[in-house]
Amino acid sequence: MAKVGIVMGSDSDMPVMAQAAEVLDQFGIEYEMNIISAHREPDTFFAYAKGAEDRGVKVIIAGAGKAAHLPGMCAALFPMPVIGIPMKTSDLGGVDSLYSIVQMPSGIPVATVAINGGKNAGILAAKILATSDAELLAKLKDYSEEMKAGVEKKDRKLQEEGYRAFLK
Repeated sequence: MAKVGIVMGSDSDMPVMAQAAEVLDQFGIEYEMNIISAHREPDTFFAYAKGAEDRGVKVIIAGAGKAAHLPGMCAALFPMPVIGIPMKTSDLGGVDSLYSIVQMPSGIPVATVAINGGKNAGILAAKILATSDAELLAKLKDYSEEMKAGVEKKDRKLQEEGYRAFLK
């Protein structure tokens, strides 16, 4: 059973949503991925969101642009965490999407990551699942140590070779 549902309103969102999927793959987390338009196929959307819990989904990652209703509607229908990814749009650069997702009414929270923040959405979903999965928590701790080591390596290079080493 999929533990995470990844849903987007358009295939144009795929490059960002794929970042979330890649993170989940890295941590060995099962997921399902769908393209569903809340506006163009509301019955399909309602069935998806209302049936997610029965499919074993524990967290939904929903990406949307412009009016960005998909994450909020998921949160209204799905009783567990929803992470919203505002998509960068050509019209307003994604600020419209960000405001739509982050300004949910009281009682219908959506955790919101940065505009086009697919990677962070995947990490946040993993962290939510890790609250009840010790093996996943250990993987996340290892991931954090790898990031730390990467930064330390870059600083050593800076100290040894100077800033020009990064401009090549």
